[in-house]
Amino acid sequence: MGLTRNRRKTDPEILIARDTDSESSSSEEEEEEEDNHPVSESEEEEKPVKNGGKIELEKNKAKGKAPITVKLKKVCKVCKQAGHEAGFKGATYIDCPMKPCFLCKMPGHTTMSCPHRVVTGHGTLPTSHRNTKNPIDFVFKRQLQPRIPPIKPKYVIPDQVHCAVIRYHSRRVTCLEFHPTRNNILLSGDKKGQIGVWDFAKVYEKSVYGNIHFVQVNNMRCSPTNDDMVYSAASDGTVGYTDLETGTSSTLMNLNPDGWQGRESWKMLYGMDINSEKGLVLVSDNFGFLHMIDHRSNNTTGEPVLIHKQGNKVVGLDCNPVQPELLLSCGNDHFARIWDMRKLQRGASLNDLAHKRVVNSAYFSPSSGTKIMTTCQDNRIRIWDSIFGNLDSPSREIVHSHDFNRHLTPFKAEWDPKDASESLIVVGRYISENYNGAALHPIDFIDSSNGQLVAEVMDPNITTITPVNKLHPREDVLASGSSRSLFIWRPQEERTEVEEEKKDRKIIICSGDSKKKGKKHKRCSDDEDEDDDMFSSRGKNIKVNKSQVKTTKSSTRKTKT
Repeated sequence: MGLTRNRRKTDPEILIARDTDSESSSSEEEEEEEDNHPVSESEEEEKPVKNGGKIELEKNKAKGKAPITVKLKKVCKVCKQAGHEAGFKGATYIDCPMKPCFLCKMPGHTTMSCPHRVVTGHGTLPTSHRNTKNPIDFVFKRQLQPRIPPIKPKYVIPDQVHCAVIRYHSRRVTCLEFHPTRNNILLSGDKKGQIGVWDFAKVYEKSVYGNIHFVQVNNMRCSPTNDDMVYSAASDGTVGYTDLETGTSSTLMNLNPDGWQGRESWKMLYGMDINSEKGLVLVSDNFGFLHMIDHRSNNTTGEPVLIHKQGNKVVGLDCNPVQPELLLSCGNDHFARIWDMRKLQRGASLNDLAHKRVVNSAYFSPSSGTKIMTTCQDNRIRIWDSIFGNLDSPSREIVHSHDFNRHLTPFKAEWDPKDASESLIVVGRYISENYNGAALHPIDFIDSSNGQLVAEVMDPNITTITPVNKLHPREDVLASGSSRSLFIWRPQEERTEVEEEKKDRKIIICSGDSKKKGKKHKRCSDDEDEDDDMFSSRGKNIKVNKSQVKTTKSSTRKTKT
């Protein structure tokens, strides 16, 4: 039997030449032909064939062989059915016709024609004016509302990459935190358990400490009593207390003192926040429990409290900035819950905010603490305008693309702590956009009061997804974590073309010759990624020389204001 293949980009075909005089097909070959829906000879003669296929056909006819054309069908990766495809093609997402819209999760249209994509803020109701006789509303207007100005200030958007450090971490970045007093210090954690300290004002001065955790750092908070110390919660079930100058660390809590005893018993820490008034460091685990540490003595205090459905991760904790007794939590049980710290016990939550899918984050508004914002895996950002009103349903839902797959840090919408109107939020976007032929994933600035897109910032050199974003509490600076790299964004300055050519930005490219030896600790991580180990930094303070600094011309473009 001779075999000749003729491949086509759009519709692959296989030409099988068979000697009809001396060769008969077996039962197995006949079954394969039926499954692949072979085309008959008469149909083959009617269809146009490429030049190479026509020459083979003539040769086969001369030899007395009857060709059989087998047409391979393409199978959709989403529904596993033939006849169509789905997924990303460059910057365009092709929907599966058997599934609803990937963006808004509603049937009847595609992702590219989704009304929430065509018109930003489609279906979002603006903030309603409060006019009730409720006594709590009266207290709100007299005591808390003066913190919010009646007229929104002009938004200042950091839309241009000022500096960056490429391949800073050996695994993807999982969390970011600005130093509380030193404006130019950025703290970062990664999936491997490393904590980075980067002085982005001097650019080339950075440290990476790898002796604190041996698996993913999920959250960090600076100590309220010592600015040079940072608390960290990781998936190895420990809370670290690290000196930022020396990298010396101590373990304040270890939920797995006996080591690995199986997936069913391994505890991981996710949410973290500090209640300064009560002197507590609050952390939550993957079994639904809340743990407390007295940050004055750095000792565990009290018993763990079940605050979410048992066996579900509690991924977020946030203390109210004005009323320290209020605690907001969220988790994989599809709920965000409000608690009174004075009556913290199982089933005693003040309010349960229901969601349709996993809740990635939940935050009080940074100034007055009267608003709540949650980020859910159903591509919705939900806003509650007042914690004193009816919390059965949100004030508005903003449709935004942040439903992600594995190997990616969860998206979390965050408030701008400098915005006195408590309306500007920042969040990375999952679905890519076509910008001059390049597939880019912008970072979105959204007005939470009406759902309108204020600005989308991107850089043609950043082609990876940017799920981790943090706005500076005092300066107009945005820090972003994309894959293993860190980027600092600042507002674009107005200058002439000559000045623009002279202006350059500094980019550090980290690299290493040696890779980390030994096996990975896969047992403790809830997911895996395929990032390469660029350098090993366990217990070392890594410094980068000035000779490693690379300068490039800025090419960031602001799309909307």
